Parts: sequence; structure tokens; C-alpha cells
Amino acid sequence: MSIWGKVVGGVAGFAVGGPLGALLGVAAGHAADAWASQPPAPPGPDGQPDQTRSMAFTIGVIVLGAKMAKADGVVDRAEIDAFKRVFQIPAEEARNVGRIFDLAKRDSAGFEPYARQLAGMFRDRPTVLEDLLGCLFHIATADGSLHPAELTFLAGVARIFGISEATFEGIRRIHGGAACGYEDPLDDPYAVLGVPRTASDAEIKLAWRQALRDNHPDTVMAQGLPAEFVDVATQKTAALNAAYDKIQSQRAGAPAGPHQ
Repeated sequence: MSIWGKVVGGVAGFAVGGPLGALLGVAAGHAADAWASQPPAPPGPDGQPDQTRSMAFTIGVIVLGAKMAKADGVVDRAEIDAFKRVFQIPAEEARNVGRIFDLAKRDSAGFEPYARQLAGMFRDRPTVLEDLLGCLFHIATADGSLHPAELTFLAGVARIFGISEATFEGIRRIHGGAACGYEDPLDDPYAVLGVPRTASDAEIKLAWRQALRDNHPDTVMAQGLPAEFVDVATQKTAALNAAYDKIQSQRAGAPAGPHQ
């Protein structure tokens, strides 16, 4: 079942807690104050993906996407439509998702409390936070450009998430591409892999293999992310492979076979 059908309701709000749960509570038409201090529910004993984190990730994308949509001072229908296109929201769930998006847009609080809550929930899963930032880049560049205010917003989210400048640059290239001013995101494959040009062959291979493990679709699902966001990890995996192949080719001085 799609996660989008679970983002509005008392159970979801209670489980998530914090500012995300409070906003979800308002969207569901219930008093949010009673939920705001509730801790996140622990994973179930059956070993299934943690639905609390999955819901938090989904709601976080909606809220931060809405905050970013007004970062340039202009919010129009095209940005909301871009959000829906990027995340393939089912028609029957568009109203629920739109309700949270609109509430977050009107909310006077900044994006920081929501980003901090997500950073705390996923502090042991940094790849999840990187993929969430990748989702935001998808939204920001859906119209083919990136406004300076949006880039400032994304950099602020990255700082709260504890994402390094090198990793941020890689995410920007992978998920922003031409919209971020890169005619060819792979013109610097080292930046895509997040390694210095002085790294040894062994260090580069280790970084590449670790990144592939972290972004494998099965790993993404096991971390509790909704199925809709596997596409983000898939795009990232393709870029990582292409960057590794290009480095291998450059260092060998001749075309290299794929993923040697």
C-alpha cells in the first residue's frame, strides 16, 4: 500500500510526535497539543520497516517542500503541481497531501524545527537524510531551474542534517544536474562520489562500494522509506556507477569496463 494514504489520521500524528506530528494533527482536525510531546513509537517486534520513520520521512518531504516553495517569495500552482509530479501522488490522496502542504506553507514557523526533528529521528541513518535532500532537489529543479533562495534553503537543511559540503555538492550534481548549472554533472566524478582527487584507487573503490550498499533499493526499503522514494536512490546509484566508471577510465587512460 502507498504511504500517501497514511499521512492523515490520529494514529499517524500520535506516532510521529513533535512539530511534524503537531502539523499532521491539525491536518487531521484534531488537537495537536496533546501529541506534540509524544516520543516516536519504537519499531515493531516483527522486524518490518519502521512505519513511524517512514511516515516522518514522507511528512517531512511535504513540509520542507512547502517551506521551500515559498523560499523565493512566490508560491504558485506550478510548484505544487511539480511536487505532485515528482512524487507520483495518487489522485485519491492528492487532497490529503495538499492539505498538509498548504498548512505547512501558511505555518509561520521556519523550516528549522522540522529539519531538526528529522535529523534527530534519522541520526543513525545519514543516507536517509541525504535521500530526503535529494527529494527536495527534485522539487526545486522540477521547473528546470534553481532559484538562489532555494539553494540557500537547501544548504540550510543540509547543515541541520549534518551533511558535509562535499556530500552536498555530490547531491547537488546528482539530483540537480543542468538546473543547478552543470552542463555535465559528471564533469567532476570525484565530487559525485564525494572523494578528493588525491584519493587512492582503493579508497575510491571503497567509497563507491559503500555508497552502492547504502543506496541499494532493498536497503532503502529496510530503512523505512516509502516505496515512492526508491526512485531517488535508483537515480543516485546510476550516477555513482557512472562516476566510478569515468574515474576508472581517466586513471587508466583508456575506456574501462563497467564497474570493474
